[in-house]
Parts: sequence; structure tokens; C-alpha cells
Amino acid sequence: MLKVSVISPERTLFDGDATQVVAPAYDGEVGILTGHAPMMALLGRGTLRVSESGGERRFSVEGGFLQVVDNHVRVVTEKATAS
Repeated sequence: MLKVSVISPERTLFDGDATQVVAPAYDGEVGILTGHAPMMALLGRGTLRVSESGGERRFSVEGGFLQVVDNHVRVVTEKATAS
């Protein structure tokens, strides 16, 4: 299980558990599953998808970065809205 935080300058949009995260990195989509190697990626513009056991949450994001460390995924974005 992944611990996921989606943070914009205005507020925290999501803070919880997920089975998978698919993010719009600057140079293409990146998928994160449990056990993923540590990494950082610049975000571009697109849809961030957070898969939970009960479904999927989607956020429109523009810029920022994604960090993965020890099954914690932090998405810090310049602009985000739930979609």
C-alpha cells in the first residue's frame, strides 16, 4: 500500500492510502506501485490518477514535482483541481 499526499499552495487535496499512482511527468506519464524505487520527477500538465481500493480519484495538475520514498508518494503541484 502507498501513502499518498497531493498538495497545492491552497490546500491538501488528498492524504491517504492508494494502490497505484499515475502522474503526468514533464516528459511522459509515470506509474508508481508499492515497492517503487526512490525517485523525484518534475510534473507537467495533465491528469493525476490515484487508485484506491474503492475506485479512482483524478486531479488536474500543472507543474510541480513528485517524490517517492519508502512507499510514500508526495505530489506538490503549483495548481491542482479535483476532476
